[in-house]
Amino acid sequence: MLEQPAFGQRLRALRVKQGLSQATLAGDGMSTGYLSRLESGARRPTSRVVAHLAERLGVPTSEFEVPAEAGPGAAQTSSLAQILAAVISATPDDDLGECLAAALRTGDRWDAALRWQALWLLAQLRDGQGRHEEEHDLLTELTQLSDQLGTPALRVRARTQLSRCARVLGDNAAAREHAQQARPLAADLSVADRAGVLHALVSAEAELGLLADARTHADELCALTATAPGTLRVEGLWAAATVLIRQGDHATAQEVLEQALTGLDSRQDLTLWVRLRLAAASLYLQSTPPLTDRAQAYLDEVAPALDLVGTELHQQQLLTLRAHLAFECGRLDEAREICARIEEQELLLSFRDRTRFRALCARLHVIDGDRAGGIETLQQLAEQAQAARNAELAAEIWRTLAETLAQGYPPPAAPAAPRRSSGRSGRTR
Repeated sequence: MLEQPAFGQRLRALRVKQGLSQATLAGDGMSTGYLSRLESGARRPTSRVVAHLAERLGVPTSEFEVPAEAGPGAAQTSSLAQILAAVISATPDDDLGECLAAALRTGDRWDAALRWQALWLLAQLRDGQGRHEEEHDLLTELTQLSDQLGTPALRVRARTQLSRCARVLGDNAAAREHAQQARPLAADLSVADRAGVLHALVSAEAELGLLADARTHADELCALTATAPGTLRVEGLWAAATVLIRQGDHATAQEVLEQALTGLDSRQDLTLWVRLRLAAASLYLQSTPPLTDRAQAYLDEVAPALDLVGTELHQQQLLTLRAHLAFECGRLDEAREICARIEEQELLLSFRDRTRFRALCARLHVIDGDRAGGIETLQQLAEQAQAARNAELAAEIWRTLAETLAQGYPPPAAPAAPRRSSGRSGRTR
């Protein structure tokens, strides 16, 4: 029988290979907490425990052993390979993601290519969960490992994803730098790789307020993907529409965005179909004036699909957009109720979406009488956007602050003090 932590790694691999949860494997014979400690290597198994687990798994106890000539490295590689296969072949859940994370923490002898795959997959899982700081750490290691492997495609894809993640976290200067590093490496690669780099570069430049550069690269992206198969053309149009909105060219932006929306069938890529409609609703709400009817239509259209493919992040994005929509339509009680629901959750939103949501909450505070607190929050948000070198977002928040001050929402009137009875009538002076 293997000693810990090798036993725990082997046990976890066998469980995941059969698609079992910890609760299912534990059964009535042990607690899930004890099983978790076994898998982490924190507890040594007894012979009785090994027999129970082997019975539950339907395998002989010898399955917990590895031939001596194979060595511990073989056990580790086998464990990681099995976990990877389980995650790739099933709908990923938190349990499988944690198994993969644990395997990476304990596997300092993994084959480099196998470790690259594990890091890439776990980063995708963390992205879908909105755990972007963890995703960033994984992608940073992935980029370093890609340089060690020396394969141009891997180096480009790691940097492209790292750029996107840095932008989500609000570090747009780093996002641009990563995309610029990837661009020359992608020169001889596929259209998909070159388009991915350009998309990352356009997004970072737009956030930094480098709109002329972003427009140039967006045009280049659209030209590159004009006849590309799959969803590449749609994503290129989406990027171009975003830049046009930031430049204030709302009419052209709407035309380009509608091309993207009509160019994608939900059967091609339902997740992208959902993301594009959420983005469309957001862009329409940022138009001048806000196109609330169109935003409402896309939010209503996308809501049922989120039950099929939506992540917790997608659900939070939908709620946030509904709050913005309610505010723009003057339904302030609805906006307050939605904001209160979101504030009870862990915020998974990107830096931009999180900043805009907090600005909305601040405006509601001003309307509700907390003028000083709401104004102070708006000032802080604008300064944070400036510190992140997000000039366009900072300008939006400063503009929101100016509009809020100009509207001059008064504090709620204090309740009138009860009048004293003088015992006689008199005229008001």
